Amino acid sequence: MRHTFAALALALSGVAPLCAAPAPVTVPGFELVHTAPTGAGADSDDLRDSATVWADMFDHAKTSIDFGQFYVSGEPGSRMDTVLEHLEAAGRRGVKIRFLMEAKGERMSDEATLSRVRSIPNLEFRMLDFSKVGGGIIHAKYFVVDRREGFVGSQNFDWRALEHIDETGVRVSEPKIVAQMQAIFEQDWQTQAALASGAQPTLLNRDVAPADIAQTSFLVASPNAFNPPGVGDSQSALPALLGQAKHSVQIQLMDYAPLSFGAPGKRPYYGVIDTALRTAAARGVKVQMLVSNWNLKRPDVAYLKSLAVVPNVELRVVTVPPASKGFIPYARVVHSKTMVIDGELAWVGTSNWTGGYFDNSRNLEVVMRDAKMAQRVAQLQRTWWTSPYTAPIDVSRDYPVPHPGTP
Repeated sequence: MRHTFAALALALSGVAPLCAAPAPVTVPGFELVHTAPTGAGADSDDLRDSATVWADMFDHAKTSIDFGQFYVSGEPGSRMDTVLEHLEAAGRRGVKIRFLMEAKGERMSDEATLSRVRSIPNLEFRMLDFSKVGGGIIHAKYFVVDRREGFVGSQNFDWRALEHIDETGVRVSEPKIVAQMQAIFEQDWQTQAALASGAQPTLLNRDVAPADIAQTSFLVASPNAFNPPGVGDSQSALPALLGQAKHSVQIQLMDYAPLSFGAPGKRPYYGVIDTALRTAAARGVKVQMLVSNWNLKRPDVAYLKSLAVVPNVELRVVTVPPASKGFIPYARVVHSKTMVIDGELAWVGTSNWTGGYFDNSRNLEVVMRDAKMAQRVAQLQRTWWTSPYTAPIDVSRDYPVPHPGTP
């Protein structure tokens, strides 16, 4: 009945509904959400897509929507247009909206969409230069509705993420995790205000705050030093989970390299994840890693080749074909950041697996010990793993440097 009234309200408001979607694929506390690049043969008929889920969440917001985002980008006539219409309708209903964006994301945002977001009724917009906090960026992509449910995943607030990029996320209703997401938002929102007033951010953790990885489901985040009380550290949780793997680890990423941010030729070594993967492989765990062709840049590709020759490691690269409409800058790529361990545990997050993300930047990762969820995430990975657009990395090949922004 609630959804019937919501549909009627939308019709009266003049907001265009998104197309009909399949029934949600859920486990207690979570719905798996996936978007595939249009025309690439990786669609998931049993999963709802990001635009549909976002619009649904905005439509049912009663009091508040709080966003933590990297940047914003729209395109006339795109699905983001419709999503923004639903967000605008929420604002007109009196829903209080707070939108926190990374300051460095301003140059990645288009002016028209940024202006449109800022002008939404009842929306307060702030930008936070996270380099003044943890040394990195707000790379997280999440929002919380009415303090009762949230969304976290690889999906940036970008029209391309809704149509032309492979993205995986989760709609979260598990109360503890939603409360932690809200606490992270409040922490960063208050930090922005403190910096704007000339104060310094408050260091929350001098020591690592480890996550209880025995929980059925939990949230981890970064950077540890600025995680609110009760939120575990993702940088220590990931190798700890890999250390528990018994027979298989399946990973899908845009970027992987044991290097941190830095000038060309001077990027510091970051071996936290690489060491854990090699250690797992050495004890007989079968590791399968799928990365995007954007990862073939130098020197990252050398580290991919090095990992690929380790016994029990198989590494493949996916090159998503261009859109039928032609080249789209910074699109047509696998951007999901997922892991499945032993067919029983699923990790869905916002971090690339390189230095600078788990140690310095704001990112959120959701871990679910649920075989149904883990196996469905593994099926998403398998779609690309067996795709005609995917091939094992060739350790003897000199790959051309990718240029995502130019044809």
